Amino acid sequence: MARIQDLTLIYLDVETTGLSPHHGDRVCEIALLKVSGGRTLDAFDTLLNPEHLISPGATAVNGITNDMVRNKPLFLNVVSQVLSFFHDPDSVLVAHNAPFDLEFLASELGRLALPLPRLPVLDTLRLARKCYRFPSNSLPQIALSLGIPIGVRHRAMPDVLTTREVMEMFLIDFRARNLDTLKALMEIQRGEVHPPPFLPSYPIPPDLEEALQQGKKVHIRYISADGIQTSRWIEPLQVEARMDALYVVAYCHLRQAERSFRLDRILEIRQE
Repeated sequence: MARIQDLTLIYLDVETTGLSPHHGDRVCEIALLKVSGGRTLDAFDTLLNPEHLISPGATAVNGITNDMVRNKPLFLNVVSQVLSFFHDPDSVLVAHNAPFDLEFLASELGRLALPLPRLPVLDTLRLARKCYRFPSNSLPQIALSLGIPIGVRHRAMPDVLTTREVMEMFLIDFRARNLDTLKALMEIQRGEVHPPPFLPSYPIPPDLEEALQQGKKVHIRYISADGIQTSRWIEPLQVEARMDALYVVAYCHLRQAERSFRLDRILEIRQE
């Protein structure tokens, strides 16, 4: 039974031109960090020319502009360096909100007819939700709650380094609970983490995209599968591709709980 301390952890973060590759968004920065036994074995990070305009909302979050990436390498030019991190079969990929990063990485690799490497994945967002009660499960808020100093936010390598520190503090706590195996942590986060399936494009409304990027609340009018219309305030958390459609996962003030809403069933949306 593999113990975490015996495995190589590969930390990943990507910054992107927008929220979803289903709508043509691309990776504009990638960072990878390989760690084993507490030692850094390898690191790689670079801005990328995404061959796609960076949305103003994305720039507002990560500070990456179109001018900054214009003369940077394409993903094609760095794919061999990226894939070199995934050769060790005893590795585990670690990311915060891993499906987001995996979805974009799978999309970039898919453009080159390359498969996403098959490794176990640990998601610090899932682990935080299952095991702790932070004021917010955003990476900066978790770090602040744990006393981890943070500098630049929403850039790939700084976020990777923060994710590493968060994960290492989680692992100290898990070892104290005798939860020091990969199997135990996979059970805590309720199984494998995979990128969502690719679905036909459906546009994200601009007000919703802005709310996702800036943490704003929005009011929606929504029609359920049985035709019932409701109005409610929601705080969007992320967009997920599922087997049948694209959904926005959000905190619903009407139900006072996290809920999922099919994008094509949102009839109207407005910001507060």
